[in-house]
Amino acid sequence: MNWNTQEFIWLDWVVLAIGVICIIWAVYHTIQKDKKKMLGADSEDYLFGKGEPWYIIGAAIFAANIGSEHLVGLAGTGAKSGVGMAHWEMQGWMILLLGWIFVPFYELLSKRLGKIITMPDFLKYRYTKATGSWLSIITLVAYILTKVSVTAYTGGIFFEFLLGIPFWYGAIGLIVLTGLFTVFGGMKGVMTLSAIQTPILIIGSFLVLFLGLATLGGGSIADGWTSMMDYCGKLNNGYGTTHMFHWTSGDSMYQEYPGFVVFIGASIIGFWYWCTDQHIVQRVLGQTKAESADVVMKRARRGTIAAGYFKILPVFMFLIPGMIAAALAGQGKFDLTNTDGAFAYMVKGVLPAGVKGIVTIGFICALVTSLAAFFNSCATLFTEDFYKPLRPGKSETTYVTVGRIATVVVVFLGMAWIPVMMSLGSLYDYLQGIQSLLAPAMVAVFALGIFSKKITPMAGQWGMIVGFLIGMLRLITNIITNTGKLPMAGVIWENTTWFWQTNWLIFECWLLVFLVVMMYVVSVFTKAPTKEQISAITFTSDYKQLIRGSWNVWDIVATLGVVVLCATFYYYFW
Repeated sequence: MNWNTQEFIWLDWVVLAIGVICIIWAVYHTIQKDKKKMLGADSEDYLFGKGEPWYIIGAAIFAANIGSEHLVGLAGTGAKSGVGMAHWEMQGWMILLLGWIFVPFYELLSKRLGKIITMPDFLKYRYTKATGSWLSIITLVAYILTKVSVTAYTGGIFFEFLLGIPFWYGAIGLIVLTGLFTVFGGMKGVMTLSAIQTPILIIGSFLVLFLGLATLGGGSIADGWTSMMDYCGKLNNGYGTTHMFHWTSGDSMYQEYPGFVVFIGASIIGFWYWCTDQHIVQRVLGQTKAESADVVMKRARRGTIAAGYFKILPVFMFLIPGMIAAALAGQGKFDLTNTDGAFAYMVKGVLPAGVKGIVTIGFICALVTSLAAFFNSCATLFTEDFYKPLRPGKSETTYVTVGRIATVVVVFLGMAWIPVMMSLGSLYDYLQGIQSLLAPAMVAVFALGIFSKKITPMAGQWGMIVGFLIGMLRLITNIITNTGKLPMAGVIWENTTWFWQTNWLIFECWLLVFLVVMMYVVSVFTKAPTKEQISAITFTSDYKQLIRGSWNVWDIVATLGVVVLCATFYYYFW
């Protein structure tokens, strides 16, 4: 048997089948141990999970973030554009903000309300009911248009390149499988699968990394790294793809990643994703009944610190292998006409038989976990923020059932959107465009709500509505003009080039500035927040006491470690 074949053979399929069976058994066994929750004894347990250990929280946050867009898009971007996209992955320091700053607010409010909160709960308390409802609507729409559909779409591409499965079979099969898993597994199933997939995914990806470097370097990993840097350094008309910042207008990548703006833009998106997004926050808020706040805080903070270390890994797990694939293609090792297939080519080309099957197991788990996280978050938002207020007093079994029905609806909506999304051009242009247009409103409303006592409830409400509407208007123009590339005739188009032709990162920054200014102006003319709103949401003595009782010197040391690692990466690839 040829152990170094570049195709999937019978051994890989056997390993894959056995691995899937073992994982199904492990998840089923874990769920059975917690059968009371899964039978509907408590809807919050189903939707949020119980208080998991800090390392499980860290793994779950990491797993929820890793989706097929990483396996396909990040590696493909690495092959095409090098480390320019790494800004979105070097967000370990941003996850620390979730644990150190935002979770205390969420936890304090959950104690006051007597339940685990959703992000709309937070906004309803700080601003108005309409503000929270708008967030729920925006989040559900964003999940369907980006997270669910994009993950399924790129998953189909991954299966097509790696396993030879037709695209639609892979995409639809992934969604159906994940939908069933989410309905019957709940948050416990998601958390368990996250813990299983994380070590497999990390080990498998690093095998791809090191074996890829060894292949490129003729057996030497160090020589392979040098060859990769040399090859990628000569791309982009000599400007190279080994820099995170592109400062010169003559550099073709400057138009996509303009100078320091790329860091600011990535941070805005990171703030929204890591500190205010339901499917991330819900992983750190899980707790048992009557559990003290300092225990919850300690576990949550350490979980985010662990996730901060994990978050540094995707650059080496996916982006760098994409750069290696480009260098190997440059040596004639394989054809890389479609960069989206970079990682699949690497798995098939550098891993020995049998190992391909093991690594693929981790990737399938990552796909399912990522989608399941989004499905669960949608179920949570719909049940807690729409159904319960309309139908209070129902049994907990009913609420869990409604959450499951909402999950099924999201599944079908995500499937229905895939053909539409495929007609909208480049996947990453589409995905980045959506995120950059949604993030400013979220950042302005959440940040000002916490850090400013002057922002009024109506200011928050209008900040959310106006920010969303402006973002959607820009999205429409992106679709019509191919992200500003098409020449548009007419008085309206010619006089609004500042709106539809501005670089998406620059537009994102200016939109945030506009919303912040607008919210302060609206605050001057509208009713101030109540003392109760201020005391629960801003820096008060309760907040300071809560946060101080939950950390020690080792939390500080571990936090600094994440910051140093991120800074070192930026220095090397400056």
